[in-house]
Amino acid sequence: MNPVFARVFGEPIPSFFLFVALAYLLAAVVLVGTAAAEGRNADACVDLALITVVAGIGGGRFAHVLFDGHLADYIHLCTAPELVDWPLDQVTCVSSEWGGVWDASRAVCHPAQHDCFAWARFWSGGLTFYGGLFAATAAGIWSAKRDGLGMLYAADIAAMAVPLGLSVGRIGCFFAGCCFGAPTASRLGVVFPPGSDASVAQAKLGLIESSTRWSVPVHPTQLYESAGALLIAAVIAFWVRPRRKRDGEPFLAFCIMYAVLRFGLEFLRADERGGLLGFSTSQWLSVVLVGSALALTRTLRGVSQPS
Repeated sequence: MNPVFARVFGEPIPSFFLFVALAYLLAAVVLVGTAAAEGRNADACVDLALITVVAGIGGGRFAHVLFDGHLADYIHLCTAPELVDWPLDQVTCVSSEWGGVWDASRAVCHPAQHDCFAWARFWSGGLTFYGGLFAATAAGIWSAKRDGLGMLYAADIAAMAVPLGLSVGRIGCFFAGCCFGAPTASRLGVVFPPGSDASVAQAKLGLIESSTRWSVPVHPTQLYESAGALLIAAVIAFWVRPRRKRDGEPFLAFCIMYAVLRFGLEFLRADERGGLLGFSTSQWLSVVLVGSALALTRTLRGVSQPS
């Protein structure tokens, strides 16, 4: 884990933001490059890439704020920062880097100032993939229709670009320490440093003495998803898309494969992300996505031929 990848002129470059930026750039390059190589309107492809990137970031952040269990903290950061607990020891809390207020009665750290825009700082971490996927899909449909690019054609290219970008973005999650897994005794287990999301969560559960300790080994679910997304991108690019019978099939195949992957990985995750009836929000969305994709697969029959 290394939340700060590097410093430029003394300013930190968050690892999460760097890898997310690389992920969106890679996805945009694949989308535009593939379409241009196949003789499509290059300007329309660039517009599509830019619009879906903006929508993906906005949708991902919006879903994170609302559904990942942090809405109260974002509200309190603006209205009553003394109600927000930071998982820091006293020395770190009052350091120049954090500038917090130490609450000796509860032995916790609080923000010293009101911050009404913390919810918007996506570059510090906090993007929900499904929120980004749904928002980018809606924006992409609008853009493709507007520019005459072909909605199903654009979706099929995105089916290669999106999982490829996701495979890079999840590495940023690993460096940031978010989206961590459940404790494990396997050789694949990794430990996260004091003050990380994993150590804070385990301290609350009594698995370690305090959040100032290293976490117990956990599943590196971020890397599992990174590898799975890369495999999905390869299957779509080299197997599904060349053999498609109709436009739209590669995108629906991506939706089904990713939903199955995500549904399974959610059982190995231990971070706070919301849920209902024993299943996480992402698992319910995975079920909806598979059902919708299967229904649309039947609808596609006879609609269009590969362009």
